[in-house]
Amino acid sequence: MARKLVGVTGTARRWSSSWWCIRLALTLVGCKAHRISVLNPDIPRELDAIIISGGDDIHPSLYEGEIHSDETDPERDQLEIQCITTAINRDIPILGICRGAQLINVVSGGSLYGDIRHLRSVTSNRAHLFPHKHISIDRPSVLFTILGRDSIRVNSLHHQAIKDLGDSLRAIAKDRDDIIQAIEDSTGKQVLGVQWHPEYLLFLPKQLAIFKWLKC
Repeated sequence: MARKLVGVTGTARRWSSSWWCIRLALTLVGCKAHRISVLNPDIPRELDAIIISGGDDIHPSLYEGEIHSDETDPERDQLEIQCITTAINRDIPILGICRGAQLINVVSGGSLYGDIRHLRSVTSNRAHLFPHKHISIDRPSVLFTILGRDSIRVNSLHHQAIKDLGDSLRAIAKDRDDIIQAIEDSTGKQVLGVQWHPEYLLFLPKQLAIFKWLKC
């Protein structure tokens, strides 16, 4: 049986820890990764799923927000918008990771908090690669089905987050400051977005299970 081909978007930089970790994750679940970036923008017709990975801030012009960082990549924004649209039109699974979840929301007409530091009261905005932040997961939801539990600890590398939900999206996980940590499509499309980075937590079976979902 042929391995499923998963497109993975991300930075065009030669070295990307996210790309290599996602590639490993897909290999571990029996899939093959195809890297997509502004240097390699082709979206193969034979893709079985797409991952929109983390990285630079989404340009605020896409959601009528305010500029909080110079670390934006409008060319990447446009390429990944095309990838999201392609996945939805082809009805193939799409997983958004951190920035990817935020961009799925923006494409659906939602908005973002450009900086979430003022929203923190219980949780910390300090970046952590290892799971330290507690999130609650709705049941029923795609994420609950994947993980088999209604709470989990995750890592946290973001300073932006989803504000107003886009059309047909629903929040399915939040942290203790009520900041959205995961979204899914409410109409049955295979769309999942997580605010954390499961690719850096592959030593945890529950996190690897998120990548197995792409084989659905």
